[in-house]
Amino acid sequence: MPTPATRMVTTTMRTTITAITTTITAMTTMTTAVMIITAMTTIIMVMRMTMGTITTITTTSIATIPTTTTAISMLMTTNEPVGTGGLAEREAAALYRLMTWLSPGFPVGGFSYSSGIEWAVEAGDITDIATLTDWLDAMLGDGSGFCDAVFLVHAYRATEAGEETSLRDIAELASAFVPSRERQLETTSQGRAFIDISRAAWDADGLDAMVAACSGPLVYPVAVGVVAAMHGVPLAPTLHAFLHALVSNWISAASRLIPLGQTDSQRVLVRLEAAVAATANRALNATLDDLGSASFRADLASLRHETQYTRLFRS
Repeated sequence: MPTPATRMVTTTMRTTITAITTTITAMTTMTTAVMIITAMTTIIMVMRMTMGTITTITTTSIATIPTTTTAISMLMTTNEPVGTGGLAEREAAALYRLMTWLSPGFPVGGFSYSSGIEWAVEAGDITDIATLTDWLDAMLGDGSGFCDAVFLVHAYRATEAGEETSLRDIAELASAFVPSRERQLETTSQGRAFIDISRAAWDADGLDAMVAACSGPLVYPVAVGVVAAMHGVPLAPTLHAFLHALVSNWISAASRLIPLGQTDSQRVLVRLEAAVAATANRALNATLDDLGSASFRADLASLRHETQYTRLFRS
């Protein structure tokens, strides 16, 4: 029979084992609970990140210390609105039309004209990047480039205001300013093609009436101004795009005559960027009384091209 001391030791051991078992059970239960909470938290975080929201979730650790986990969305959805840098519908339409009308792919036949550059190359006035840049800079700022820009601006404004008489006077003056027969062919044929294609594919209400008001063939810059105004395309971008297309066509002709590589052609275009912007700004603020040309050598080149023996271009 166990003695009192033995019974006391046995009771103590049983109590200790029970306490240990209870502690282990409690720890296991808490660990499992924490694991479950952590798993649920992770699932919620993933779901909320997928939905594109930013949510703060609070969980409790074993030591009952609040722990905050922030889930930040990293996914972009197609339903998000366009940012502040995006184009409005009207701006996008205007840009689309300008890029179409003044691209080399718009069939006005600009590739077949050199504006006298062919004669300048044969005469030795244009031989490389430097001489080509100087020649085009003069044509742009002091010659036909500036005059065409002014005519475009005033044709646009007259069309926008519905002033048919003013538009007719501008069209007649623009035609009279062309210095040679070949340049007359160049600008009127492109103007006619631009109007015809616009009517066929990019027609606008009232365009026929404004064209008819001119009562004669339209030179190219006047045609562009009229069509852009009838479509509501802003004037300043229209003018910059027109001058860029004009210079690009000149460079394209020179690249086939000097000859000039593609990279060098782009270098010339880069060098003329400031001149294009300056010419556009001058034209926007110019009156018809400011018209004038001082590029005499370029005008002579367009005159002498008519009798040039070997020719690739029509002007």
